[in-house]
Amino acid sequence: MVYSKEVELMCPVHSGADHGPAPIPQEGEWTKVKEVSDINALTHGIGWCAPQQGTCKLTLNVKNGIIEEALVETIGCSGMTHSAAMAAEILPGKTILEALNTDLVCDAINTAMRELFLQIVYGRSQTAFSEGGLPIGAGLEDLGKGLRSQIGTMYGTKAKGPRYLEMTEGYVTKIALDADDEIIGYQFVSLGKMTDFIRKGDDPNTAWEKAKGEYGRVADAVRLIDPREE
Repeated sequence: MVYSKEVELMCPVHSGADHGPAPIPQEGEWTKVKEVSDINALTHGIGWCAPQQGTCKLTLNVKNGIIEEALVETIGCSGMTHSAAMAAEILPGKTILEALNTDLVCDAINTAMRELFLQIVYGRSQTAFSEGGLPIGAGLEDLGKGLRSQIGTMYGTKAKGPRYLEMTEGYVTKIALDADDEIIGYQFVSLGKMTDFIRKGDDPNTAWEKAKGEYGRVADAVRLIDPREE
């Protein structure tokens, strides 16, 4: 260790305040984190790229400082999906400090990792007060049946009004309108369910019909329109 002349000439003064770091809530306990290996948390964070044309939602399950589970969801940019594929290979097995300093290919994913790191090390995780945390695999619960991301895609113009394109229930096939041409419901197809039906042997047309659903006052509609064609 190299000291300046000014420091070398100083007399030693001892500090009485040496209580270590403030404890943070982690999986139902209050922990004084001194090492990366002291970190345990499951949490979510979002990130965005420099041109802000896409975003990433990242879910990490960290045990003893190591990322044991990672869910990478992206939207808005086709290249992000390929970056997410690489990030899903890169993240598990790394410590959160390694992951913070690893190129995760896409700025949005890198930013999400930064935001998660801040949440985790300051004790703001989703499992801060959950005793024992959550098991590996809990990240998939965000996806629900069919293991598809929860997506909402809506479009609207001043001239022609709103169009519902995709809801969390599925791909919107028809919008239900009342006599004032206001939306009162919609019909949809759950693409996750449809794909599962096909995988289990149903032909596509049968799977399409079985995966249909509706929401709202569709039965009261004056007319139904295709949000992509009408």
